[in-house]
Amino acid sequence: MADLARLQGRNFLVIGRAGMDLYADPPGTRIEEATRFTTALGGSSANIAVALTRQECRAALVTCVSDDAVGRFCLTQLDAYGIDRTHIRAIAGEPRNSLAVVETRIQDCQSVIYRNNAADFAMTVADVEAVDYTAFSALITTGTVLAAEPSRSAAFRAFELARAAGVPLIFDEDYRPYSWPSAAVAAEVYSRAGALCDVIVGNDVEFGFMAGHPDRGLHTARSLIAKGAQIVVYKMGEKGAVTITPEGEVSTGIYPTQALKPTGAGDSFLGAFIAGLAAGLSVRAAVLRGSAAAAMVVARVGCAPAMPTHAELDAFLAHHSGPTG
Repeated sequence: MADLARLQGRNFLVIGRAGMDLYADPPGTRIEEATRFTTALGGSSANIAVALTRQECRAALVTCVSDDAVGRFCLTQLDAYGIDRTHIRAIAGEPRNSLAVVETRIQDCQSVIYRNNAADFAMTVADVEAVDYTAFSALITTGTVLAAEPSRSAAFRAFELARAAGVPLIFDEDYRPYSWPSAAVAAEVYSRAGALCDVIVGNDVEFGFMAGHPDRGLHTARSLIAKGAQIVVYKMGEKGAVTITPEGEVSTGIYPTQALKPTGAGDSFLGAFIAGLAAGLSVRAAVLRGSAAAAMVVARVGCAPAMPTHAELDAFLAHHSGPTG
């Protein structure tokens, strides 16, 4: 078990994909009717890294990108957000960067994801062994990293190296069925990863999936604490969240917002939540910062560019008496 006080160093290593998002423009336009699109950095891990830097933390990304114009777009965007890309490797050949074509719509929002032969899945054990884990406050990874080889083995090797360095492990479940060969494989790998990590964040559907039954998700979340996790956040959408620690459980609601789209909430939640813990806040206060950040992002266009700054999040919280639910 790692010491979570280490989070206060505010320097995070994030493993996983960076991609390009194409948003049908103007907001409200359906993809099949669009004549123009706007671009943004995408990919859950890259989005989390942006969320952290916007909250006055440092973040480095470990992944692979395609050695082409789309890969270079991602690198340029990472530079613009101040994310360390020392450990990103460009690869030639057939692998291509992740691409998402997305709508800014709250009803029937379509998101078309291109992940065939994805470049980020080419990350190897050698890539993660090149990292000095002692320099970081925590290792953050998402479930998508574990969906294929050699990325899966590389991520588990990173877990080993981070643990040996006393670095906390943070796991955002981020279950994307289209990335996995089968649900059975995914459930086994998720359970293996969850048992190794100090902080696990997921929604009720993801925990239910891990449990093998939608009604058993909260039981699975609680069992992870019994197995050694220090914080488990069980998100329930509009019903808020239950946060479980060895000391007990805390229920929190959500902040009302005029949502434009459903995407980006999970990445913004995780970034602001971890930044809150890094600032020395209580678990409940950190969860509320995460919930507020999620409310802000779904009310804005895009994901990475929608991540609130520390000052914007403070202002939002100052003008809202508290969450509902």
